[in-house]
Amino acid sequence: QVQLVESGGGLVQVGGSLRLSCVASGRTFSSYAMGWFRQAPGKEREFVGVIRWSGGSTYYADSVKGRFTISRDNAKNTVYLQMSSLKPEDTAVYYCAAAAYMATIIDGYNYWGQGTQVTVSS
Repeated sequence: QVQLVESGGGLVQVGGSLRLSCVASGRTFSSYAMGWFRQAPGKEREFVGVIRWSGGSTYYADSVKGRFTISRDNAKNTVYLQMSSLKPEDTAVYYCAAAAYMATIIDGYNYWGQGTQVTVSS
């Protein structure tokens, strides 16, 4: 079992930056790929990016590539989502999730956090 808790969300202006954190409980955190998803009001949850268990590889959705960066610290059981050059369309609830492999679809993930709200204002 892995429990995930996100934090760091909030209100930010267009063009600003924000860093989300996701802390995991459980001794097997380092064996999981960690993904980030987001869900805007009235829309389906969508893939944002994922990082390999070792941190040596990442993959991003085209919509965030070059603006968002995922990193992890296995010693702290924490994965991060650094967001920059934020746009109003980045407004959503952001979720972290754990998977056995670098999945890009919701069904590939076994564990989910409760989400943290990010609002980008213009």
